[in-house]
Amino acid sequence: MSRMDAPDRRLNTGADPRPERAATERKGPDAAHWRRTEDWPQLEKLGRRGHWGIKRGLGNTTALLNALGRPDRSFPIVLIAGTNGKGSVGALLAHAMKSAGNVVGWYTSPHLVSPLERIWMDGHYIGAGALDLLLNEAFEAERDEGLEATYFELMTVAAFSAFRMTGVELAIMEVGLGGRWDATNACEPMVSVLTNVGLEHQQYLGDTLEAIAKEKLCIARDGHTLVVGQDLKPDWLWPLLECRPAIFPAPPVAASEIAWDHSLVSGHRLNLAGAHQVKNLATALEVMRHLRCLGFPIPDGALWKGIEGTQWPGRLWKVPGLDEVWMDGAHNPDGAKVLADHAVACDVHPALFFGAMKDKDLGAMKAQLMRMSPSSITGIVGEGDRWASAEKLRSVFGGELAVLDVRGAAERLKEKAETLRLITGSLYLLGDLLSELRIPPNP
Repeated sequence: MSRMDAPDRRLNTGADPRPERAATERKGPDAAHWRRTEDWPQLEKLGRRGHWGIKRGLGNTTALLNALGRPDRSFPIVLIAGTNGKGSVGALLAHAMKSAGNVVGWYTSPHLVSPLERIWMDGHYIGAGALDLLLNEAFEAERDEGLEATYFELMTVAAFSAFRMTGVELAIMEVGLGGRWDATNACEPMVSVLTNVGLEHQQYLGDTLEAIAKEKLCIARDGHTLVVGQDLKPDWLWPLLECRPAIFPAPPVAASEIAWDHSLVSGHRLNLAGAHQVKNLATALEVMRHLRCLGFPIPDGALWKGIEGTQWPGRLWKVPGLDEVWMDGAHNPDGAKVLADHAVACDVHPALFFGAMKDKDLGAMKAQLMRMSPSSITGIVGEGDRWASAEKLRSVFGGELAVLDVRGAAERLKEKAETLRLITGSLYLLGDLLSELRIPPNP
């Protein structure tokens, strides 16, 4: 009998037994989070696919899902697209729905430290052994179908399989790029979500907001619910749609207090800080209103308890174990704008540490970040040719800019400081720093 036929179809998503740790080692999820992918043969094989880039079309994903018995049809799905805010809306939904007593699966990207972070089930990252087994199934299906799938296609298929094996009652899927050709769009969502639209990935999605919105709106389905963020107007969206969903804009939600590290909404603490996160909360609340209508029991008390307990590492997140170090993965001008808006509103002038990929609009990001009048600016360059080099950073921020590598930046951040320190520019930068610091992004 194969594992797929086994009577107990639930995966163990908890941590592997933890080895003894040195007294100075930081407490983390488990040793597997730090183990090299080479220690897991299928994860190592998956890692080699990371250089294959992006593939347009849903053919590979659909074929793999068909070969595996359509695991994506085993549970209702909420599919989330948008330029920014996808992960925050997903995090709020996942924690609130779990708090309400549902078994929830949440698929997000990219990861910060380990690919295990992309698949979250019932409050835990997937175990390395479980993911390795599911990837093995995906690779076998790939071989049988004569395909060559990308990293993201394989991870998406593994996520659907993991959710089926775990018996989730709701899956929350975050689009990786765009919408039309994203692997997650091979499923049939019960509810679709578009958080916002900004200029991003223009080489793939188009060079206007309308063109990008049209690609993202392809996650909508005829006659099904499409929840859209507060900044999106249905009259603007309708001509861009290729189907006719029922559009529901997120309602107004006001915060009674917005501080650097939290907001107060309806008397409840929202630890995802910033006015933009209040908008993301409004979107999540509208999704949960529709889930209630579709039969999910979501008591108000449990809903708000889940929201209050939501954290989203790398999104205006205070790094545990360090002195006043904050990370925010703003990786485009829109993300830099909302981060700067928040700093200005809270009168925070941080020591800024910035590193980004060389294909980003660094000038536009700088223009936004400088509005917070940072007390100092330090550049960071990671390993590999995708990074903006020291010379590129200096051409944008000025020839006197101090530039560190990741190891040097990590050592600097371990030091005590009187000024709040803010690291931003790329989620890859945050992941590299957390890896160097051995600080896990806990779920």
